[in-house]
Amino acid sequence: MENFILYEEIGRGSKTVVYKGRRKGTINFVAILCTDKCKRPEITNWVRLTHEIKHKNIVTFHEWYETSNHLWLVVELCTGGSLETVIAQDKNLPEDVVREFGIDLISGLHHLHQLGILFCDISPGKILLEGPGTLKFNNFCLAKVEGENLEEFFALVVAEEGGGDSGENVLKKNMKSRVKGSLTYTAPEIVRGTDFSITSDLWSLGCLLYEMFSGKPPFFSESVSELMEKIFYEDPLPPIPKDSSLPKASPDFINLLDGLLQKDPQKRLTWAGLLQHSFWKDVFTRKDQDSSSEDSNISRNMMECSGSQDSKELLKNPQSGQAKGERSGQQLSHSLRLENPTELRPKSSLVGHLNESMFLLSSRPTPRTSTALRLSPGEDMTQNSPQKTSLAQRTSEHLSQQDLESRMRELIYTDSDLVVTSIIDNPKIMKQPPIKFDSKILHLPAHSVDKLVLLKDQEWNDFLQQVCSQIDSNEKSMGASRAKLNLFCYLCVVAGHREMATRLLHSPLFQLLIQHLRIAPNWDIRAKVARVIGLLASHTAELQENTPVIEAITLLTELIRENFRNSKLKQCLLPTLGELIYLVAIQEEKKKHPRECWAVPLATYTVLMRCLREGEERVVNHMAAKIIENVCTTFSTQAHGFITGEIGPVLWYLFKHSTADSLRVTAISALCRITRHSPAAFQNVIEKVGLNSVMSSLASAICKVQQSMLTLFTALLSCGVHLQRLIQEKDFVSTIIRLLDSPSTSIRAKAFLVLLYILIHNHEMLLLSCQSRLVMYIERDSRKTTPGKEQQSSNEYLSKCLDLLIRHIVQELPRILGDILNALANVSGRKHPSTVQAKQLKMCLPLMPIVLHLVTSQVFRPQVVTEEFLFSYGIILSHIKSVDSGETNIDGAIGLMASEEFIKITLSAFEAIIQYPVLLKDYCSTVVDYILPPLVSLVQSQNVEWRLFSLRLLSETTSLLVNQEVGDGKESNVDSDSSLLALVRDVLLPQYEHVLTDPDPVPAYALKLLVAMTEHNPTFTRLVEESKLIPLIFEVIPEHQENILGNTMQSVIALLNNLVACKDSNMKLLYEQGLVRHVCNLFTETVTLCLDVDNKNNNETATALLFSLLDILHGMLAYTSSIVRLALQAQKSGSGGETQAAEDLLLLSRPLTDLVSLLIPLLPHEDPEIFEVSSKCLSILVQLYGGENPDSLSPENAETFADLLTSKEDPKEQKLLLRILRRMITSNEKHLESLKHADTLLRALEWLAPAGGSSANSTVASLALEILQAVGH
Repeated sequence: MENFILYEEIGRGSKTVVYKGRRKGTINFVAILCTDKCKRPEITNWVRLTHEIKHKNIVTFHEWYETSNHLWLVVELCTGGSLETVIAQDKNLPEDVVREFGIDLISGLHHLHQLGILFCDISPGKILLEGPGTLKFNNFCLAKVEGENLEEFFALVVAEEGGGDSGENVLKKNMKSRVKGSLTYTAPEIVRGTDFSITSDLWSLGCLLYEMFSGKPPFFSESVSELMEKIFYEDPLPPIPKDSSLPKASPDFINLLDGLLQKDPQKRLTWAGLLQHSFWKDVFTRKDQDSSSEDSNISRNMMECSGSQDSKELLKNPQSGQAKGERSGQQLSHSLRLENPTELRPKSSLVGHLNESMFLLSSRPTPRTSTALRLSPGEDMTQNSPQKTSLAQRTSEHLSQQDLESRMRELIYTDSDLVVTSIIDNPKIMKQPPIKFDSKILHLPAHSVDKLVLLKDQEWNDFLQQVCSQIDSNEKSMGASRAKLNLFCYLCVVAGHREMATRLLHSPLFQLLIQHLRIAPNWDIRAKVARVIGLLASHTAELQENTPVIEAITLLTELIRENFRNSKLKQCLLPTLGELIYLVAIQEEKKKHPRECWAVPLATYTVLMRCLREGEERVVNHMAAKIIENVCTTFSTQAHGFITGEIGPVLWYLFKHSTADSLRVTAISALCRITRHSPAAFQNVIEKVGLNSVMSSLASAICKVQQSMLTLFTALLSCGVHLQRLIQEKDFVSTIIRLLDSPSTSIRAKAFLVLLYILIHNHEMLLLSCQSRLVMYIERDSRKTTPGKEQQSSNEYLSKCLDLLIRHIVQELPRILGDILNALANVSGRKHPSTVQAKQLKMCLPLMPIVLHLVTSQVFRPQVVTEEFLFSYGIILSHIKSVDSGETNIDGAIGLMASEEFIKITLSAFEAIIQYPVLLKDYCSTVVDYILPPLVSLVQSQNVEWRLFSLRLLSETTSLLVNQEVGDGKESNVDSDSSLLALVRDVLLPQYEHVLTDPDPVPAYALKLLVAMTEHNPTFTRLVEESKLIPLIFEVIPEHQENILGNTMQSVIALLNNLVACKDSNMKLLYEQGLVRHVCNLFTETVTLCLDVDNKNNNETATALLFSLLDILHGMLAYTSSIVRLALQAQKSGSGGETQAAEDLLLLSRPLTDLVSLLIPLLPHEDPEIFEVSSKCLSILVQLYGGENPDSLSPENAETFADLLTSKEDPKEQKLLLRILRRMITSNEKHLESLKHADTLLRALEWLAPAGGSSANSTVASLALEILQAVGH
């Protein structure tokens, strides 16, 4: 379904919403029906009857899909509404129109009957009009194959979908009511209980024709019983049009209705009589041959399976349809008569993607007009439920809502959130003195751990026996007690080794330690025993089920409870208790199912909860919190034991009121892990202390606290708790965004994840996020997580969170544009929007800055600028054109400033896009077809800012498009170029008379547009000439010549350059409009600027202009030279036809000789290209006019020639200069005299023409010698 994009809602029923849609990548619009799944039998019936039918009077079926809560039917779009609407609006239709409409109805119905399909429920609401006025049958929910039982088919569909046998009687009753159509158009035999037939459809057709003419059906009553009486017994009155000015029904029409509305089906008109009736004026008689052939071709595939001769006869003879009766049910194509509905299934149900977000929604239905789509299988369909949109991205695959949230849930908890540290001997809780023992009084070998590991079984057993004997000793002397304590210290050291701890825990020693813990004579020994047990539990690798850990847990619980006021004792026993519970929990999690032998007593949880409460010592609080933190890291029954209504608030109290940072971190971490099992724990905290108090903790200076708080909020949002409040809380969003400044990678990643949850459920927060620099943060962290770099785990986590956020925002943009489009479409053409429409505008239009933020981002820009985006953007521009022209008024709804801001941001967004031509490379035709037309229209705007903006965008876009088209030369680009030409010719150029007279910089951009087109397209050059723009262009020059370096004059000169350079250009027209005069003036002023040594600021711009003017001058001179050459050739041949034209042109061009004195100073220019073009211009000028310019060989110019002749090493350049000199002195005696006194130039000539002609280049030498001889030197 990603192939389709949804637009506005265009219809609605009790269980169905109809949207206008478009097939992606095309401009083929379709109708898309979104139907509740309870309508599955009807929709399945529609599909199975129409999926192979192609007929001009039947709505074409395209595709159907299934999502989690809906069935989606894609069919042909009919833009003219329903026949019911037409009748309601017009009251009644003239007989000629009834005839035209009736022809369509009969063509469609006849085709259906030929296929053996009965429509069964013909009514005006089920007949749609295509744009040109063609009627089409729609909604085949109650249609059926002739002779079949529709109730049975519906029941079969329900059963296949899991209806089963339960409630069979209820199901049958329900089916009977479902297959009933509109009684108003039902034939009397059907009302009596007979099955539908061809004749019953013809009765309904008669009712429809009657209603079209008279404006009301032939039988109507509010009372069902009264309506049935009329259908059974009353004859309809002759139809009378409601509009008395219309003529009455003709006798032919009355006769036709009488034949169709016969109560006895045997007397009713048959197809033969209907088609041959005089009312149709032989339309069907003339078409019979063609239509029969066409229909048989269309239906051949449907009939060939049955091999039915009767079916073939029906195509040849309409009468056969009357007698077909029940036989047809056995002879129709298997494609219509499905014995097993599973043979025809909607597409998505076969691949399992049952999520609503598979649809590309370009516009979200508004609460005023429609019901939004549901997101997932578990959500109810409400008017306010947000929709998901998607955009097919070029850089990553589309993610459905279900997949997105699934991936997000995997990212809520990271390894760093679930780090486990020891409870016993944890220095952050309580610093313990180092464990030391005295080997001298150990009374057994003080083996090191390494040696113990290597002991053989017998040696190990002997060692163990010694340990147990010494512990079990009953000696009560002071020395014996000291020896026991020393032994326990030794065991503490040994228990710190993983393998030793495991062996000792599963040995008889563990049972002995439990026993000794119970009966020890003093608390010193008990404390040491407890520590040994705790260390064994902390370091053991596995736990056997027969190990009495629960006995130890129970004993420790009793000891703590009995001595609860003894804080020191609790500090000794709690770590051991915690390590034992965690050991059981971790082992149960490994084995993946609970063990009865490891069930922790409820009393243990009670004791630990008491240790958390206010009033306890900080160390005891910390130990209890640490136990909960560790145990709740696991998924075990032991962890669930801590889930109570008070656990959240208790841990929160510890977190908020403790002074030690380590305890605060442990408390919030424990709450975080409890919430992993039960989000209600954190929910209880919020309900007790308030959301603001909880939010304030996000500003903690402790990174681990911030990380845990973000994890808590993410977990809460993921399960929907406090969702509506959180996603509406702007302060919450702002606080989260501030955390993106954190130096911690994990915190930034989690902040992105929280924002993603918020944006999924409230896309309006995307605007606040963008305004709070979210896009900047995304770009910054995207650079840090660029693929290909070696990523640490935290960077990898950040990369995953960022990827999901970016994808969602990219997929969200079409919905935002759709909302804007929908809001604008609803008020299009309205001067006074309704309250609901104004509210919608206020809600949607302010979101436009999001588009600007995204298209100016290097991360988002390549992903969001797609064909769909440009198409939607073009539609928005069309609405802006309507607003600007006054056709639509939104100022009253959102205010003038907001309206102008919306327009400005919309235009700015496209301005940002065209800075990156590669983005539009594949979408040139879309830009030309949808974006440029409204921009061209905005050139007429009364708002100078919009005129300027649109012209600037037009000129820059055109330059971009034309450059790409020239580079690619693709057929599609040529088409778009033609469209652009037509657009500018028909719409834009007629406005230039006003545009070019506007103050700067409007004319500059208007001219820049012409420059872009004429630079690459000769056709457009002719168009400029034909549009009579040349005089307007020359009128611009005097008005702006004072600022020759301004944008307007730069554009004028560039345009003149293009016009002169074009081979097909009408040079005569240019000369007539004063081209020579303007070029002389512009050239003089520009050269003056270039040669001004004090004016270095604008030297670069002036030089660029000089290049253009030199090109123009060269083009003009080359043109004049070619005309003169043709005239000379004609003169030689004797024709002489071109002589006068050449003389006139030479006369017009004579002022150009004044430029000789400017061209010569340009020859020494540091840019070799300027020398090249200047020398060529000078050469042509002297060839045409000789030395007509009196200052050609002034002392300064003579010096210039001398320097050039001695400095230029290229013989070609020297020859060109010498020929210019020769032409000057041979054509003008004054120049010859000037040369005689130019000593420097003469020396240069002597240097080039040494005696005896020994110059390296004989031509250069001979030319120099010839000049010297001419002056008698």
